[in-house]
Amino acid sequence: MMPRRPASVALIVACVMAITLAGAWGFQIWGDLAPCPLCLQQRWPYYAGVPLALAVAIMAGRGAQAAVITFGLGALVLLLAGSAVFGAFHAGVEWGFWQGPTDCSGGRPITGNASDLLAQIARTRVVACNEAAFRFLGVSLAGYNALISAGLCALVVRALAGQGSSSVSQ
Repeated sequence: MMPRRPASVALIVACVMAITLAGAWGFQIWGDLAPCPLCLQQRWPYYAGVPLALAVAIMAGRGAQAAVITFGLGALVLLLAGSAVFGAFHAGVEWGFWQGPTDCSGGRPITGNASDLLAQIARTRVVACNEAAFRFLGVSLAGYNALISAGLCALVVRALAGQGSSSVSQ
């Protein structure tokens, strides 16, 4: 049975989001999978979501008012839903369903003279947003982000729906 208690759900969300972020950083650092600009932007909801979910878990565990917990869970739903949509958008770009941002090319500011520019071009590793750096079971990391975010969003929605039938501080 899935947990419905807001404190438990928020703690699960914080842990899964932190593990997902750690995985993304691990793929980048140890797996040498350079992230594209869309990949980096997909991390933003996680950077905001981990502390938010921890705050909701702490407040719910300490018996905060139901309105405060509901607001925090609602904010998590919006954050996770947005993350799921953004991950699905990026996965669609990778599959060629639609075009991604035109600036998704890893560009850097031009500095110095022509020889400096040529040296900078030679050093620059361009990561395109429309090419999946890694796929597992046919799903890219952007696709997994969409699935993880959607699953966590559903878990929080379930916790919100269950609040009417049980105490918030349970």
